[in-house]
Amino acid sequence: MEYFYSSLIGYFLGSFPSAYFLLKKVKNIDITAQGSGNVGAMNTFDITKSKIFAATVLLIDALKGLLCVYFCLLLFPENFIYPALALLFAVFSHCYNPWLGLKGGRGLATSAGGTALLFPVILIIWCIVWLIIYVMKKDIILANVWATGSTIIILFSIADISLKYSFPQAESLSSLLLFSTGLMIIILTRHIEPFIEFLDNKKKLIKDKDEKKAI
Repeated sequence: MEYFYSSLIGYFLGSFPSAYFLLKKVKNIDITAQGSGNVGAMNTFDITKSKIFAATVLLIDALKGLLCVYFCLLLFPENFIYPALALLFAVFSHCYNPWLGLKGGRGLATSAGGTALLFPVILIIWCIVWLIIYVMKKDIILANVWATGSTIIILFSIADISLKYSFPQAESLSSLLLFSTGLMIIILTRHIEPFIEFLDNKKKLIKDKDEKKAI
């Protein structure tokens, strides 16, 4: 039953549509039908041009991840698997929200809030890679994809070290890696469409440059 309760806690908290609720109540805007349609802080800013709205959504989404981990640690102390499972379900329901026809955000803030408490190593690695790629390429989507994919590879290469820095410590290396991989895969699935758009835009820019050179 512990697995069921943990999953339920995560799924319920993660499914709260922060950006949709806030913009609908305050601005009467349906975020799923505006901008990229993404239900997160980035699209909130793109639509409203308000840092306050975007920061509020970011904070609430992060709290969803942190709270599901915290509640599970209160219920099942000294167990890694239960808060880890709760966070996976929270990120999944945030990304594929049951109240919004499976539309949702990209899961980054919710993942960050939960991993900050449960497994900060994965958050630190992700942020370092993201910063490097963003400084080099100046593109958020590309940085997100690179950071998420690279984090899985890096964690596998330093798995024994990472095991020491989960709180509580994971019961096994396999459970830690399964959790980390599952989390990154969920995030990556929400980046497929924007990443394809990025590649299409890149191809278009290259084509335009080639055409200008040919003139």
